[in-house]
Amino acid sequence: MTETAAIISVHNLIKQFGRFAALRGVSAEFAAGRFHVILGDNGAGKTTLLRALAGLAHPTRGAVSVLGKSPRQACRDIGYMAHPSLLYDEMSGMENLKYFARLYGISGDEPCAQAICAVRLDPALARPVGQYSQGMRQRMSLARAILHDPKILFLDEPFSNVDVHSAQEMVRLLKGMRDAGKTIFVVTHQAALVEGVADEFIWMQAGQIVDRTASFNQHTAGVQRT
Repeated sequence: MTETAAIISVHNLIKQFGRFAALRGVSAEFAAGRFHVILGDNGAGKTTLLRALAGLAHPTRGAVSVLGKSPRQACRDIGYMAHPSLLYDEMSGMENLKYFARLYGISGDEPCAQAICAVRLDPALARPVGQYSQGMRQRMSLARAILHDPKILFLDEPFSNVDVHSAQEMVRLLKGMRDAGKTIFVVTHQAALVEGVADEFIWMQAGQIVDRTASFNQHTAGVQRT
């Protein structure tokens, strides 16, 4: 697959929660090896789209293709970082990753240590995750998402409640992963952090994609920003 090939295709994607349509006929293709940023107001459908692409939200209608398969079939190639860290506070970082490693059939300490080192934390740190700073927690959550070396990463508000230095460090980590060939999707309200790093900004409004630009500042006039 070339760098510019479509790694994900979406056709007429609709997701309803009762009478509320969170996604309303989204159709799009997303290129491989690129850093995609999804923007929009609260309720625009950003997280719902991210979860649908990752196979965590089943569409009411329409189809999602990931690497030519359904998201569920492509799950080994997908890493997902939810808005909450979903870590066990009473366990150390290494203990957390060893637990999740078993879910992927990964054995031994080395893959867990490599994932922790990749996000620039210390695998030997015995402190419980509950005592981590928010920036450390977010990086450990990212380590969990990359533990099985997925081709595609979906991150929901990874910079939330993180200090500026830690957020910039995470952006550098994600840039390095993109440069190494991974495809990255980030939902964020902090677009300025990734300006100059992201390859594409995807603007959502009322459950639809309303604009796609190579730069945050190229956004079409008249469409509301985050």
